[in-house]
Amino acid sequence: MYLYLLGLVVLYYLYRWVRELPRVPDKGSRYVYVTGCDSGFGNLLARHLDKQGFRVIAACFTEKGEEDLKKACSGNLITTHLDVTSKDSVDKVAAMIKDRVGTRGLWAVVNNAGVSVPSAPCDWLTIDDYKSMLDVNLNGLIAVTLSVLPLIKKARGRVVNVASVLGRISMSGGPYCVSKYGVEAFNDSLRLNMAPFGVKVLCIEPGFFKTKMTDTAILSNNIKKLWDKVPQEVKDDYGTGYIARTLVFMSEKVAKISDADLMKVVSCMEHAVAAVRPRTRYSPGWDAKFFWLPLSYMPTCVSDYILVRASLPLANSILN
Repeated sequence: MYLYLLGLVVLYYLYRWVRELPRVPDKGSRYVYVTGCDSGFGNLLARHLDKQGFRVIAACFTEKGEEDLKKACSGNLITTHLDVTSKDSVDKVAAMIKDRVGTRGLWAVVNNAGVSVPSAPCDWLTIDDYKSMLDVNLNGLIAVTLSVLPLIKKARGRVVNVASVLGRISMSGGPYCVSKYGVEAFNDSLRLNMAPFGVKVLCIEPGFFKTKMTDTAILSNNIKKLWDKVPQEVKDDYGTGYIARTLVFMSEKVAKISDADLMKVVSCMEHAVAAVRPRTRYSPGWDAKFFWLPLSYMPTCVSDYILVRASLPLANSILN
């Protein structure tokens, strides 16, 4: 009986693998707009798609990001400055893309731009801390998508949104999980709205990977700056040793669980852009597949127990 079930599982995954192999033709005539190309996933994806023959429009926040990509890629790749929090910047890039693609439309937009700070327990933060991240991770993603959606509808193309496993379960306080839950909701609603037009809307939900999002130096500086601004009453609740324990946790645990193989994510992004039959969701990373996603399906009391027990002890916690 068990061998029969195992055989069915193997046949299913073999069928899925074969079904997902075909790639779209005429890559040289298909434009792909990728945001957040200064470093990390976006940078690698822009290079990867360029090598495959796609006409890549790589949006960077810095001039250095643009220059580095131009040196590393073919003359077909186009770089442009983009600040996803600026309406003028988003509209300017959209107008440039419209002129470039003409009647063919835009084959895909990959919404990869994002930030991971400020991040801290909720009672350390202000509403401005939330707004600053939501403006990039959520509002910026929506603004970029809407700015080129008519062009994608024209091409019957794809919208690829980079969310996170932390858009499926919240492991900590702060705006990061809020922003990624928002991306998931926007992705789902857009997928339903665009289905009648032949537009595919796909979501990438990575686990922890070694990028600027998990850079321990950036995260540690962020937490120290926020701690310095926290009222003394809140500091007393957490205890004088809390900040030191947090910094040790970041330098040891976060670095340890973060996967260095960024191509696991980039391969999923490439498949979402190039496959004839892409998946609705991708969850790259062993931690995503075997811990975070299973944890998200557990009863809330179970997931809460696991996450609370794994958290750092507080001075005034009733759970100590």
